[in-house]
Amino acid sequence: MRGSDQKSNASWAILFFCWLLATVSTLGSLFFSQVMDFAPCLLCWYQRIFLFPLVIILARGLFPLDKNVVKYALPLAVAGWLAALYHNLLYSGIIPESIQPCSQGVSCTEKYIELFGFLTIPGLSLLSFSLTIVLLIIFKRRFAE
Repeated sequence: MRGSDQKSNASWAILFFCWLLATVSTLGSLFFSQVMDFAPCLLCWYQRIFLFPLVIILARGLFPLDKNVVKYALPLAVAGWLAALYHNLLYSGIIPESIQPCSQGVSCTEKYIELFGFLTIPGLSLLSFSLTIVLLIIFKRRFAE
C-alpha cells in the first residue's frame, strides 16, 4: 500500500469517527427528549442547531473524502462548543441567574441525569463538541502536511 493511500485511509477514519460521534450525540439528544421525555431548554435547542447539521455535512465529506468539509463543520462545532460551555457555566452556577436565557419554560439548570455522579447532559454536549473539534483539527492538519 502506498503512503498516500495509508494517509487517505487514516484521514477517512478520523472523519468517520467525527461523523459517528455527531450521529451518536444526535441520537442521544433525541433519545433524551423523545423517549425519556426530558424537555430541552433554550440552550439545548441552540446546541442542537449546531449539532444536527454535522451529521449530514460530515457524511457528505466521507463520500468521496473531501478535505474541505472542515470549512463547514468546524465553525458549527466551535459554535456548539461555545453554547455548551456557556450552558455548563450556567449549570454549575458560575454564571449568575440574572443573565440566564432560560427565564421562561424549561430551566437551563434542570438536572435530569448525572452519569458517574458528575457527567450531565450539558457536560456530554461539551465533551462531544470538544472531541469533534479536536478530530477536525487533526483531520485538517493531515491534509496541510
